[in-house]
Amino acid sequence: MKLLGEKFPSMEVVTTQGVKRLPEDYAGKWFVLFSHPADFTPVCTTEFVEFARKANDFKELNTELIGLSVDQVFSHIKWVEWIKDNTNIAIPFPVIADDLGKVSNQLGMIHPGKGTNTVRAVFIVDDKGTIRLIMYYPQEVGRNVDEILRALKALQTADQYGVALPEKWPNNYLIKDHVIVPPSTDEASANERKEKIKSKEIEAFDWWFVHKPLK
Repeated sequence: MKLLGEKFPSMEVVTTQGVKRLPEDYAGKWFVLFSHPADFTPVCTTEFVEFARKANDFKELNTELIGLSVDQVFSHIKWVEWIKDNTNIAIPFPVIADDLGKVSNQLGMIHPGKGTNTVRAVFIVDDKGTIRLIMYYPQEVGRNVDEILRALKALQTADQYGVALPEKWPNNYLIKDHVIVPPSTDEASANERKEKIKSKEIEAFDWWFVHKPLK
């Protein structure tokens, strides 16, 4: 199983949009790779429709979507056609046909307790090919695409501004849409922050919990 901070392994994959090399074909872009247990299943269909509906939101964040299951490419093509015919939603992203399970096993997407199908895994990979986030859902529970989008925005914001993001950002209960300033790492800077808190120069619950508007 891959870990956060590791490079995404180089691989050649067969997709509904032709052969692709990961992560090389996405150099300079982020991508979200998500696996599903099987084609023509209800939960997976609801997920694909929502990923398709939000595809432009991901593109606005310089991010491409890539689906995957252990079905053959012919099954993927037919299922994508079925989704378009029956929901009027076109699937704009490629779907990897991992019928031999090589990609799934390499990325830890197949869990023995769930048979030979892939679980609902999500990998967010940045524009340098580094794995930044991994999620696993069981087969019986569909993913929240809005949460994946939120996490992607949070990662990119953390990179750009050198901050941390709270629970449910930008709609956190305690600090609303504020971001968290990294804590002090020595006594001098901690004491300096305490003085700034007293004079209301900065917003904080304490010296180790300072927050501010993003811009």
